[in-house]
Amino acid sequence: MDLTRTDPEAADSVPADPLPADPEPAGPAPADLVLIDLGPGDPRMAADVAPLIRALRPRLSADAFTAFAEEGHAQGLRFTVAYDTATGRALGAATHRVLATSRGRLLFVDDLVTAAGSRGRGIGARLMAELERRGRAEGCTRLELDSGTTNVDAHRFYHAHRLTVAAFHFGRELEPDPGEGRSGTDGGSGTDENPGTDENPGTDENPGGDADPGRDEGPAGR
Repeated sequence: MDLTRTDPEAADSVPADPLPADPEPAGPAPADLVLIDLGPGDPRMAADVAPLIRALRPRLSADAFTAFAEEGHAQGLRFTVAYDTATGRALGAATHRVLATSRGRLLFVDDLVTAAGSRGRGIGARLMAELERRGRAEGCTRLELDSGTTNVDAHRFYHAHRLTVAAFHFGRELEPDPGEGRSGTDGGSGTDENPGTDENPGTDENPGGDADPGRDEGPAGR
């Protein structure tokens, strides 16, 4: 018998080696972040924070942002910014304040925003964890925020972080008295998801969310 001869039928019966499967596309790498509180007078407010908040609130001018930041800070509003340790870029921000209410002491989040192009890297999740930590440290019994009714991506993110829809937020525009000009600020009360502001409160981002609360697929805003 010729052992070097190939039997065509036998060859056909041998399965071909399977083609290697395409690798799963890699998601964005988690960001290595440092969280820093900034306040009026710090040049990073204009350079880093204003672009994030104004992306969320397109009607907010640069001058209006400065005025808002100064007045809000005097009322207890704090600006927490997430910086990428590798690049030094501001990738997200949260504005928040402690409020004493008839329902108890609570941490209210005015704005929560992730920079476009950086969503899905855990930035929103990291900011949310820090907000929860600060709320507990301040003796708050609740964390609350408002989110635009059309920002479904942000809603997914908040549901994934165990926030629930507990109330309706009502609002109306207040017309100025005759002879008085408008303040020039954003008509909304402001958050990434914000109370009574832009119909589309966010860009994210996205801050939309992913079902995995450990990663932020992206609320851009509230």
